[in-house]
Amino acid sequence: MTQDHKEKARSLFIQGYNCSQAVFCAFADEYGIPQETALKLSASFGGGIGRMRETCGAFCGAAMVLGLETGQTDAAKPEQKQQNYHTVQKAAEMFREKNGSTKCAELLQLRKDAVITDQPDPRTAEYYRQRPCLRMVESAVEIVESILGK
Repeated sequence: MTQDHKEKARSLFIQGYNCSQAVFCAFADEYGIPQETALKLSASFGGGIGRMRETCGAFCGAAMVLGLETGQTDAAKPEQKQQNYHTVQKAAEMFREKNGSTKCAELLQLRKDAVITDQPDPRTAEYYRQRPCLRMVESAVEIVESILGK
């Protein structure tokens, strides 16, 4: 591995990829997933899933990585599903402990009446100064590494 996961995720986010893409793609090559495929798979989860400000995209990216490790692959083995759910719930608990929530709108401290659009915000110095998103990306990567022992 030539670049650590957190640095790779940070770099991807700063390049303009969304939070979910940054986290998922930081690990994808280790699972033989080409970057273009990984970017497409994780694209819809940014901004709290499609910029709807629901579950944090960085956390969604982490859950996707955990699925690569513990996801159910045999329908006749429900214990695989249980193992995956347990792992994702543990990650969610860690994420909430560290960040206060897994919900994008809460992490961004948006008002309940905030207008949600599909228009991404420009990545400016002000964006990085005000938004906790880069911290969420780094946090999600740290949690994945902690759970997987990477």
